[in-house]
Amino acid sequence: MSTIHDRPMGGLDAGGSGADPLSGPDLPFTVAVVEDDPRVRTRLAMQLAEVVRAGSYPSIAALVEKASSSAMVVIFGPSYSSPEGLTEMSDYVRERAGLGVVLVVDELSTQLLQQAIRAGVADVITIPQDARQLIEAVDRAAEHLNLASAGPMSTAVAPGGGSGERGRVITVFSTKGGAGKSFVATNLAVLLARRSERPVCLVDCDLQFGDVAVMLKLVPQHTIVDAINSMSRLDVPLVRSLLVRHDPSGLLVMPGPTEPAFADSVKAEDVIEILNAIRTFCAYIVVDTPSYFTEVVIRLLEESEDIVLVAGMDVPNIKNVKLGINTLKLLELPLSKVKLVLNRSNSKVKIDVSEVERALGLKADCLVPSDITVPQSINKGLPAALDAPRSGPARALESLADLFSEPANAQKGRR
Repeated sequence: MSTIHDRPMGGLDAGGSGADPLSGPDLPFTVAVVEDDPRVRTRLAMQLAEVVRAGSYPSIAALVEKASSSAMVVIFGPSYSSPEGLTEMSDYVRERAGLGVVLVVDELSTQLLQQAIRAGVADVITIPQDARQLIEAVDRAAEHLNLASAGPMSTAVAPGGGSGERGRVITVFSTKGGAGKSFVATNLAVLLARRSERPVCLVDCDLQFGDVAVMLKLVPQHTIVDAINSMSRLDVPLVRSLLVRHDPSGLLVMPGPTEPAFADSVKAEDVIEILNAIRTFCAYIVVDTPSYFTEVVIRLLEESEDIVLVAGMDVPNIKNVKLGINTLKLLELPLSKVKLVLNRSNSKVKIDVSEVERALGLKADCLVPSDITVPQSINKGLPAALDAPRSGPARALESLADLFSEPANAQKGRR
């Protein structure tokens, strides 16, 4: 295998050595492609609007000096996915600051992902079928550039102007299936993401039947399984590389596993460690959970700053939620951090909101009305907060988000 310095760099005419810097408006970073196979190299370069064209790394450096920024994201092709290629890549990355790396592979495995992260790769994807997937990977690697200059990962300053303070964990929980827990979690997370200057993350901890990815119409390459399998060397860059971005809102998502059997092998300590890594760069972490108590759920409730308890307007639902509240008391969790959400609050079921509040011993913080926009938004894979922002459910969840952050219009006015 030839050395990196001898390899042709990506671009529409990757073999040329006298190309100009990036065209168009100045960018905060430069993008380049490295791959032995000219067909794959050209295919990757064609999916990006602006790519450095040069014959070697020295000429890339010269071009970067003329560009608006010395930061660079390099896309390495499948020819670098071998152990030799990863070693070569690792040596090069260690010698240079301001470098974000994306590795494109023919087939992704957990072992290859771990090896790539050890080599300093910010993200690993399979050969993309369209430009969107590659562009998202480049964006994630660019965020990694911000982290690279932040010092030790345990004290990394949050990108986007954050001070490095720990993010606020909000666990959404219900003791009855079908109460609308995942609907509340996804919409709350989307609303917080649109308000926050720092990133916001939604973590699907319903490890058997999580619906977050489906409800957001995401087809992720990574799930929480990859994080669990990499606990021996878990750090912030690895966690960030496993998150998928929800483009309409900017929300970061860690999807749940695709196989229910995985849930039995998950340790509560591992989930908390993953959340602690996410806390270092996110303002809020919204956690969706299953509708029953497990060791993982109990630890999440203990570690959370806030608990959003979702209840429906039927007797079995209210009975289960009452049992759940009693369990929280037995766990000595303060009810002051519980926010009660009553879903389908306007349903004509001969039960008033006041009766539910008396039965539960809690005042409702949010009343979400029944509305056709709820099933419509779920079927579309687009949260009601985005799909129908003026609907009753969306407005109700805006009021819930107000409990954790300033309203979006107030932030816009301050800016």
